[in-house]
Amino acid sequence: MSQPATSIPVVSPKSLRPEDGANTSARRPFCGLIDPVLVDEPVPFPLSSSVSVEAARAAWVWVVRDLCPDLISADGVANGNFGAADLDPLMPEVLARMKAALEKIGGDTEAMRRLRAQSGREKFRDEVIVVMAALRARALLPKAQAFGRTLNTMTDDAALGVALQSMPVQDPKLAGLMFHTAIGQVANPTRLVTAAIKLSGNASEQVIARNGFAPLIEAILGQAQNQLKNLQLSGPFADVDMACRSLNRFHRLVRSLTGYVEFARGSLSTQILATLTKMVSDRVEPRLREVVTDLNQAMRRPREGIDRIDSDRLLGAINGVYLLSSVRDCRDSLALNAVFDQAWSQTGQALELHIQRNLDLLRQNPDDVVTGERLDAAIKMAEIRFNPEYADTLKRARHAAERRA
Repeated sequence: MSQPATSIPVVSPKSLRPEDGANTSARRPFCGLIDPVLVDEPVPFPLSSSVSVEAARAAWVWVVRDLCPDLISADGVANGNFGAADLDPLMPEVLARMKAALEKIGGDTEAMRRLRAQSGREKFRDEVIVVMAALRARALLPKAQAFGRTLNTMTDDAALGVALQSMPVQDPKLAGLMFHTAIGQVANPTRLVTAAIKLSGNASEQVIARNGFAPLIEAILGQAQNQLKNLQLSGPFADVDMACRSLNRFHRLVRSLTGYVEFARGSLSTQILATLTKMVSDRVEPRLREVVTDLNQAMRRPREGIDRIDSDRLLGAINGVYLLSSVRDCRDSLALNAVFDQAWSQTGQALELHIQRNLDLLRQNPDDVVTGERLDAAIKMAEIRFNPEYADTLKRARHAAERRA
């Protein structure tokens, strides 16, 4: 290479923040080579088995702009002409320069302060170390993804245990990255945890860790906190469907640990689980409190003017009932029992009241299209809140009211 690693400048005077200028293409840091171990903000607990997208972007900008301008074309990165196939052959030199740069600033407090300020990352050095580990393991990450998908097809627990032993547990950092990547593809993480417990001979976290499976627990925690990004439930454009899927995923991940692993009181894992449970619950609780209000507003006839359906309110009510149903399925992994019980009970009562009222109105005027649509929406919500059989009964009552008229 044209420039030895030891002569690389640590940082340029320019900002390292990826939103600057030509670095808008840094949305896929390192051309996607480490995508399987990237997690989205917020990341309340930085872990060695994953790194946030924002941290990886800052590291990528640092590499492109300050460490390897002679190797990597900033213009090529910006216009998409520089991809993974171009970057991969350069990785030995890129990694050497990253290592040299970190060593150079390791004992220089002022240089480290400048790097933190320019990257906008308080723990930039620690995050770069994880990025470097992921880059060294880049060839193994697709294999770990395939490993996770294969686990979903295994029905024999003994075979699952054998497969689990093929992970590089003797290298905790590599194992953490591999487990995080694999868990992202595993539908039922509980099977992995129970297999690890069988191999360890004990459900204690300390024993599991001594047998090399601490990275598995960390990877599950990392995947659990990665669900936070989808639990933004405020505003009219909240993706409730995505939030419900993330709640279900969070529940599966958390229960795979809390339902089987014996954690010591006050351990780091216990603290992480408690904090994540509170964060998820705090994001969901305000929306739960609005479910009954949204339902009543959506089903109420206007006090004046022409009767019409408020589509936005009706959609909000249906989404709220979907969320309520998801919380019911995941309540063991949340701290929402009192709020949920109240919302669940009041939603059921409100639905029955509105269904009966609209059935009566439909019997009086079977040609009332708006009442029919409002009743159909209420029956749909009843199917979610109660069960499909009850909804079928209501549908028959609706048809009977029309025929009688």
